[in-house]
Amino acid sequence: MAKPKRRYICQACGGVSTRWQGQCPDCSEWNTLAEDAPQTIFSSKHDLSSGGRPILFTPLDQPGEIPKRRTSGISEFDRALGGGFVPGSAILIGGDPGIGKSTILLQVSANVARAGGLTVYVSGEEAAGQVRLRAERLGLSNAPIQLAAATSVRDILTTLGMMDPPALLVIDSIQTMHSDQIEGAPGTVSQVRGCAFELIRYAKENGVTLVLVGHVTKDGSIAGPRVLEHMVDVVMSFEGERSHQYRILRSLKNRFGPVDEIGVFAMEGSGLTEVGNPSMLFLSGREEPMAGSAVFPAMEGTRPVLVEIQALIVRLQSGATPRRAVVGWDSGRMAMLLAVLEARCGLSFSSAEVYLNVAGGYRLSDPAADLAVAAALISALGDKPLPTTAVWFGEVSLAGEIRPVAHGSIRQRESAKLGFASAFGPSNGPPPEKGLKFSGLAMLPNLVDRILSDA
Repeated sequence: MAKPKRRYICQACGGVSTRWQGQCPDCSEWNTLAEDAPQTIFSSKHDLSSGGRPILFTPLDQPGEIPKRRTSGISEFDRALGGGFVPGSAILIGGDPGIGKSTILLQVSANVARAGGLTVYVSGEEAAGQVRLRAERLGLSNAPIQLAAATSVRDILTTLGMMDPPALLVIDSIQTMHSDQIEGAPGTVSQVRGCAFELIRYAKENGVTLVLVGHVTKDGSIAGPRVLEHMVDVVMSFEGERSHQYRILRSLKNRFGPVDEIGVFAMEGSGLTEVGNPSMLFLSGREEPMAGSAVFPAMEGTRPVLVEIQALIVRLQSGATPRRAVVGWDSGRMAMLLAVLEARCGLSFSSAEVYLNVAGGYRLSDPAADLAVAAALISALGDKPLPTTAVWFGEVSLAGEIRPVAHGSIRQRESAKLGFASAFGPSNGPPPEKGLKFSGLAMLPNLVDRILSDA
């Protein structure tokens, strides 16, 4: 005899608990556990008396029709996707409020609709008239998009079942959707999981490209259960500082293309426009040599992007507590690098405030940025400007070694293309590219001697 079992699900992380608690045992958030629909426990033997329908197998070794990608009409968007939309795929896009998620999706929907693909845009946060106002501002009011304002998944799927399957279906946002077959308010773990499952099943069965907009929590992760990211094929993050006009669309998961590809956009009055050469964007305003400025050739997926790393050292009077501030890089990694510079190179940062910034609102996670950060810190400490035509890349170990990193040749090639004359990196790195002088460094003290020497 099956019996129901109560369970409580955390609304922040999706963790499951058998009893209610004030604090979630998984993520330590308070007052986030909510009761889910009762779960039925069955015996260990499966009851197959009701029968089932046979499934159809397709041999992998036999040739079959491969779905053709559909372009979004925006090359930077297609680049982040890995080449365009795949029919039957489910895409989840998250980002901070006001970052431009609805704007970019409205532009993509207009391009697909104008290219002849049936496009359905369902908004659960705005009325149809409000979406039309945005479309008019973006110059998209004449695009043949099928627009609706609805939050019921049953109503949406019933309506879609009465028409031809669209080429693109946009749901803005998944946290506003609800199903009358599931207990709970819109946005709860059970509602988000159930609604996403129904929409994804419709997309897979009908070859529809589904795009779900997801809200994010205060730490930047997509709100709702973690299983939502496992259910979809592509997870993308729309990043950027609201005070800056530049936005980065980053691929975090992609079953049909490379991960960590990025598309760069600029927010303007007419919407989001593509930035074809992001390196020139992040390096603008570097006419005069300044101490504490180093250029780093970063890798985002298969794309090299040159960014400027800026450091500032302020000496304090005795007794004051020095401050460490980092924007665009890992603060823990900077603390480690400062410790290595003090222990292995004899430089003193203990009585100084240290500020580090990645120009243009860019965020770095590449360990190859260690050498560029170290060069900027040493330059700022000794008030010695670095060559404006040089780039720096390499990973620094705790022993002060400069270790090789991946894609060294691509980094040098992009630097030479943009007019840089020299590159500094690991001594056992790749061979120098044509038109670029490469200088190998084995240990961090070699970097200090090169920058601080008067010669």
